This record gives sequence, structure tokens and C-alpha cells, in this order.
Amino acid sequence: MINTDEHFEPLGDGIEIIVSDLFHFWTDTILLADFSAPRRNSRAVDLGTGCGTIPLLWARSNRTAKIDAVEIQPQACDMARRSVEHNKTENITIYNNDLTKLRGVLPFGCYDLVVCNPPYKENGSGVQNPDEEKLIARHETSCTIDEITLAAKNLLQFGGRFCLCQRPERLTDVMETMRKNDLEPKRLRFIQQRTSKAPKLFLVEGRRGGKSGGLIVEPTLMIEDNGALSEEMRRIYGSYKEGYDE
Repeated sequence: MINTDEHFEPLGDGIEIIVSDLFHFWTDTILLADFSAPRRNSRAVDLGTGCGTIPLLWARSNRTAKIDAVEIQPQACDMARRSVEHNKTENITIYNNDLTKLRGVLPFGCYDLVVCNPPYKENGSGVQNPDEEKLIARHETSCTIDEITLAAKNLLQFGGRFCLCQRPERLTDVMETMRKNDLEPKRLRFIQQRTSKAPKLFLVEGRRGGKSGGLIVEPTLMIEDNGALSEEMRRIYGSYKEGYDE
């Protein structure tokens, strides 16, 4: 079931995911899964799913949603498929595909929800990792924010939601490309480690075909409170990693 460089990471409520040093997940993945949570009996897709964390987190509490997940890297895709099989989460389907080439792979105009935790850095910016897998995860080498939002536009039905996690310095880029692709920003939330630090991430939700304006900026999510995990973060983590800050 697992290779020598892999291990199971518990996600809570009996759900486990296969991870490795190369393919794993961070807190931002968990935050995006919580922010975007699909409704019952909805149809959702995770673009660039990696080892499949977001679909498995969704399935932990929602077995009625039909969840598709797309990943371009074969090794990560294989890990995600084995995790789905291990957990018997039959409402999840993994596709090894380029998110810019989804016509004929996934049905356009049919989804209630599209999410993506994209590479945070523009291609050519910062120090680029020599490992191709890490380069794809961190820099826009295999897809750009424009291509991600276009894919979301094509997949969503009218009124469907698109949710994204990014760094604050990319906020203008994200808002601009969302509107260009008929995904009107409706919810925005910043993520802050502690009160002495500036926000390090933001979560945003856009609506396919939504009317212009009406953006709601939600209270900043604080990860820490007096040096310990905040009450809201404890709620988001749920049964995942009980005793996180002990």
C-alpha cells in the first residue's frame, strides 16, 4: 500500500492520507478546505490536489458530495489514489491531468465548487528549486493564476463558487484575473500567525456570473492566541492532530 519513503498521516475521524517528504500538506491546505467546504450533494473539484488532502478532508465530514481532483504529477496522483482506496472514500475520483487541458476530461459548466491551492510564486521570481516536483508546487511553471481562474470559469455552473488561497502580495493579481474570468470576488479573509505579524495568506471566494461589488471582508483568522493555537484553529483542525500545541 505504501512505499518506503511514505507514511500515513491522520486527518481525523479515521481518515488517513499517504504523504512523503516530497508530497505532503501544510496548514494553508487545511484552512482552504475549511473555508471552501462543499455543501451536501454538491459537485466539487480540487485543481492541483497534490496527494489529495483537500478531497479527503471534505470527505471526512461529507460523503454526499461528488468530488473530483486533478493533479499533473503522476507520483502525487498515485499517492492520492491509494489514499482514496485506503479510506474507501468512494465519492472521490482522482485525475492525472493538466488543469489547462480539461475539456473532454471533466464536464464544463457542471460544478458547484472549484478550489485551488496554487503555486504562490510567479515563474522567474525568487530562488527556484532544482527539484522539478518542488518547483511545480511553488512556482507557476505548469500553470499561472490566469490559467487556474479560466479553468474554474469553464468548470463552474452559473452561481458556482471558486475558492483560492494565496499570499497577500498576489491579491491584486488574483482579484484582477478573477473578474476578467467572470468570477466576482465575494468573500475575503486574511490569515495571520499572531497579532505582532502581518497577514501571511488570504482566502478568497468568487461567484461565477456574480454581480459586481458586494465583497465581504471577514475577520482576520488568527492562528495563535497568547502563544497557543487559537480557539478557531482548534475548531478547524477538529480531530486532526489533537494536542497540536502540547
